[in-house]
Amino acid sequence: MFLSRLVRALRAWWRYNENVRELSRLGDRELADIGIHRSEIQAVAWRAARA
Repeated sequence: MFLSRLVRALRAWWRYNENVRELSRLGDRELADIGIHRSEIQAVAWRAARA
């Protein structure tokens, strides 16, 4: 039980970091095209990682 929660949390954290890296590479215009402001990257990445 504890181990499965830990694995899920680590996977979510890994996906979060990947998402932040990818979104951070985009320029402001590219982010605007997909409807994200640079200040929202972390929140968007976290929502995507938990989905």
